[in-house]
Amino acid sequence: MNDTNSNPVRKIIHVDMDAFYASVEQRDNPELRGKPLAVGGSAARGVVAAASYEARAFGVHSAMPSVTAKRKCPDLIFVPPRFDVYRAVSQQIREIFAEYTPMIEPLSLDEAYLDVTQNLKGMDIATEIALEIRSRIKQVTGLNASAGISYNKFLAKMASDLNKPNGQAVITPKNGPAFVETLPVKKFHGVGPATAERMHKYGIDTGLDLKSKSLAFLQEHFGKAGPHFYGIARGIDERQVKPDRVRKSIGAEDTFTEDIDDLELATAELRPLAQKVWRYCETGGISARTVTVKIKYSDFTQATRSRTSPFPMTNASDILEAASALLASAHPFTRPIRLLGITLSSLTNEEADDGQSQSQLDFGI
Repeated sequence: MNDTNSNPVRKIIHVDMDAFYASVEQRDNPELRGKPLAVGGSAARGVVAAASYEARAFGVHSAMPSVTAKRKCPDLIFVPPRFDVYRAVSQQIREIFAEYTPMIEPLSLDEAYLDVTQNLKGMDIATEIALEIRSRIKQVTGLNASAGISYNKFLAKMASDLNKPNGQAVITPKNGPAFVETLPVKKFHGVGPATAERMHKYGIDTGLDLKSKSLAFLQEHFGKAGPHFYGIARGIDERQVKPDRVRKSIGAEDTFTEDIDDLELATAELRPLAQKVWRYCETGGISARTVTVKIKYSDFTQATRSRTSPFPMTNASDILEAASALLASAHPFTRPIRLLGITLSSLTNEEADDGQSQSQLDFGI
C-alpha cells in the first residue's frame, strides 16, 4: 500500500443530501416545514424510508418500523414516498456535479463521491469546490447538502457526517490517521452491526485497536475485507472514484398488511413489483436475464427462487411470467407469506435503443 504522503494527493468530496426525501416533502409542502415528518407507510407493517431532523430529535430514523416511530413521536406526520420526484431532483444534483468533474460515483439518490483532483473549473482547493457545489444545490433545488473532503473515499465519507446538517468538514493527510485511531469501529462506514460485534469479541473497539492487529490476523478473521480494514485503520484507502459503476441488480419488495397463504393472491402481488422493476429498466435503457423471487414467511424465515433466461427480458410481462412460475414452485407454502420481492440481475444494455448508460440507472434508484 502507498503511504498517506504519496503524490499526488487525491482530492475526494463526498456529498450527502440532508434528510433528502423528507426535505423534498417539506420543500414542496410549506405546512410540513418545522414539523416531525416521516416518509413511508403509517400502516402496522410500514417502515420509515426517511425522517426529517425534527423527527430524528425523537429518535426516529430510516428503516425503523412505523409503529415504533409513532410511539417515539406521537405527533409524527407520515407522507407516502414520491420516488419520481426524488429521482428528478437527484438528476438536477447530478448535473451540478458534472459542472465540476466527470469523476462522479453515485451511491444512491442522495449521495455521491466526486474526485476533483483535476476539475473542470481549474480550482485548486477542494473545500472551495465543495462550498460552491453545496451553494449551487441550494440555489437550484432549495435543499441543503453536507460534504466531506479528504484524500480518500473512506475519510471523505466519514467527514461528511461531522458537521451535518448543512455543513462540511475536511480530514487532511496529516490528521487522517489520528482521526481514525480515536473513532469507534461501529461508526466506520462499511462496518455494520454484525461486523462491529465480531470486532468487539476480538477486543477491537476503536481505530487504534484495529490498527494494532496484523494483516494476517484481519485476513484470518474477516476474509477479503481484512486488507481493507488494515488500510483504513491507518487512514489508507486506495479505492478509486468510479464514474462507470454498473449496477449489478435491481429489486423491489412489499410487506403485506396481512399474511397471505393463497397462491392466487400471492401471485397477484407480484404484478406491481414486476412493473416497478421494469420501470427501472426502462429508465436506464437496460434489460435482465435473471429473475429472483424472495419469499419471507410469517416467522421471518426466507426462501429464494431464481431463473435465468438465455435471452434478455424485454417487458414487465416477461418478468411477471418468470416470477409467477418461481413462486408457484414454492407452493404449497409451509407458512403464510408476509413479504414478496422481485430482483433482476445479469443486467445488460444490449437491448437498449435510447443510448442511456447503466450508470444513469444506478443514480436513479
